[in-house]
Order: sequence, then structure tokens, then C-alpha cells
Amino acid sequence: MPATTPPLSGLAPVIAADTRVLVLGSFPGAASLAAGQYYAHPRNQLWRLLSAVLGDDLAALPYSERLPRLLAHRVGLWDVLAACEREGSLDANIRQPAANDFARLHTLCPRLETVGFNGQASGKFAPQFEQAGYRTLVLPSSSPAHAALSFESKLASWSRLVSGQ
Repeated sequence: MPATTPPLSGLAPVIAADTRVLVLGSFPGAASLAAGQYYAHPRNQLWRLLSAVLGDDLAALPYSERLPRLLAHRVGLWDVLAACEREGSLDANIRQPAANDFARLHTLCPRLETVGFNGQASGKFAPQFEQAGYRTLVLPSSSPAHAALSFESKLASWSRLVSGQ
């Protein structure tokens, strides 16, 4: 019988009652899980992208200061999956996925308007959020594994998070 990978649990949501934009990834990578921090891999471009979009250099801040500053911009972070089995960090290796409970978003974030999906894997959940009445954007992945697009090309798409387009 082959050895099984123990189930992994994701990170708690970074949200507030006045959150208007929520960025959903698929599931934290190994570096993020080890650090207990969203987008901890040094080559992941999420913090640089959000810094550029928000006009606030979040990437230069220690992680403990990034989250309150992000929330001050009314932007939250979470993942579509609460748990899964996976070796390494690639979405393609995810097995036994268990989705987060998004039904509670209306209560936790009553002002939420836009949900941006960080890559195609999380973007598979977009129809469910559209049906719930949210504006959705499937964005190019900020992952270092998704290097086909330049930072500038990704930024052009990510800028739509706050532009309303």
C-alpha cells in the first residue's frame, strides 16, 4: 500500500467587516504553510502586485505590518481550499480538496463587492461567487511557477481589482 500524504490545513482568512475586495488563492504553498504566512515564497509576486495596485509598498513591510495595512485598503486574503493533501507546492498535486465555507462571507464581509482569483485553479470557483452576487476576476497567478507572463502583464490584469473594470 503506498504511503499517503497527511492532510494539510490552510491559513485563517484575512478579512474584516469592511472588506470590499477579496483575493482568493488556491491553497498555501509549502513555504507559506511553513511560515504561517500568505505568499511567503520570496519569488511569489503577490505582495509586489498588491503594492503596485494599491499604491502602498506592502512588500517592503514586515509580514506582521502587511496584513493590517492590507485590511486598511479594504482588501482581504484567503484561499478557496481549507484543506487538502499535496506533496510540494503545485496546484496540480492537490488531492482530496476540501473547500472553505464561503456561505459565511455575506455575514463576515457584508460590504464585499469583488472577488479576485489568483490563478486558474482558484478561478474554477468564480461561477459560485458570481451566483452569490459578487463581481469576479480570474487573474494571472502570482506564483513563481507561472512565469509565462511578465510582472507588467500581470499588473495590467491585477489593476482591475480596484479599478472597477
